[in-house]
Amino acid sequence: MLVLTIDTATADLVTGIVDTTEHTVVSQRIFRENRAHNELLVPTIKEMLAEEGLRLVEMQAMVVGCGPGPFTGLRVGMVTAEALGHSLGLPVHGVCSLDAIGYQLREHATALVATDARRREVYWATYEYGKRAEGPDVVAPESLSVATPAHLSIPEHLVEKLPEFLAEVPRSHLGPTPASLVAVADLQAKPEPLQPLYLRRPDAKEPKQVPRSPAIPEVNKWWSCEG
Repeated sequence: MLVLTIDTATADLVTGIVDTTEHTVVSQRIFRENRAHNELLVPTIKEMLAEEGLRLVEMQAMVVGCGPGPFTGLRVGMVTAEALGHSLGLPVHGVCSLDAIGYQLREHATALVATDARRREVYWATYEYGKRAEGPDVVAPESLSVATPAHLSIPEHLVEKLPEFLAEVPRSHLGPTPASLVAVADLQAKPEPLQPLYLRRPDAKEPKQVPRSPAIPEVNKWWSCEG
């Protein structure tokens, strides 16, 4: 089975084609620390397919990272996956992007995965041999309160903001990969509707109700007309 993968939940742009029958990555394009997801995603997919002599109609399923991630970047990947899946009649499987990172740390008994949530916060989850144990959630990095893990994955620019007990934990900076996205997806199950993991409340809030001034008559009474 040829599976097209997409993840735009982190600063990385991740696309790839995985052959689940042969257990191989046919092709992948990973742009690290790239904020141009909207501009690059579709052209990158087209370029990747062309170089392998493949067409979109030859894909048999899709896997897309559903976050957690910032609204704009996450939306690009999920909307693209939904559009392609609908137009091609492909099943689209959504997965937690942190799980795709945690899977890469499955040799560790315990691991903490944290990604940049911006606004001085991180998205995080803990893992035991690659399986999620806690999270995902969002918090300021200095406020992380978990059992000391055997390994930590976090962007380098956030390391100095970690609490002291995590400062000396062996660490790396990993991101989702096409292989790990497919590994954490249940391709045999019927896909559920894609649900983005924003984890934050919307910035836009409904205005508070302002009490009506006694000097303003009720509309119904004002306009009522008898006789």
